[in-house]
Amino acid sequence: MSKVVFDIETIGSDFDALPDEVQKYILGEGEDEKKNQEAKEKLGFWPLTGEIAAICLLNPDTNKGRVYFQAPGAKIKPLIEDDIEYLAMSEKEILEKFWQEIKNYKQFITFNGRKFDCPFIALRSGVLKVRPTRNLMPYRYSDQEHIDLLDQLTFYDAFRRFSLDFYCRTFKLDNAKLEGMSGDKVQDYFRKGKFLAIAKYCAADVKATAELFERWEKYIRI
Repeated sequence: MSKVVFDIETIGSDFDALPDEVQKYILGEGEDEKKNQEAKEKLGFWPLTGEIAAICLLNPDTNKGRVYFQAPGAKIKPLIEDDIEYLAMSEKEILEKFWQEIKNYKQFITFNGRKFDCPFIALRSGVLKVRPTRNLMPYRYSDQEHIDLLDQLTFYDAFRRFSLDFYCRTFKLDNAKLEGMSGDKVQDYFRKGKFLAIAKYCAADVKATAELFERWEKYIRI
């Protein structure tokens, strides 16, 4: 069965550039400065106040893949490194490429994709008028089409949820994520123009997810 692993990295909108009514809605009463700052930092978690900075798709059978990523104002030529192709483009083009590619696979694998990546992609596609090519949210309790490893490793929330990095370290997987980089740094990296670093971090996440999938499939899946 043809399979693909995918993951996204997201960034928040410029809060000060949002309409006053939207700012007030996000902040609520706006009296607690700490809570206000926390709300601003969470803009990248919401598809209506955030954007997709990068999407990586990897075929776990060939270990070849692509990262489509934003690099506004930068001229970054296509690059192939460790069987991963890096292509810079707009967010709308990222989504178009994603939908063109995802339809070619019978099964897709994510880590927390059901609660984050998939709905985020769907809503950003709606905002940017990009037509989906398949349903990313099929029946949750079937692993025939969408395998969300976080669902599988918690046995559908029977146990506590841990981060991808935590699972990889616990299972002693070789494919460690990029040292010194984490999801909470993506916004700052984007602001500083470190677009390729974000793309490589996204690829590292997907490689780690692919290795975790292999462990689950061989030793946990029934």
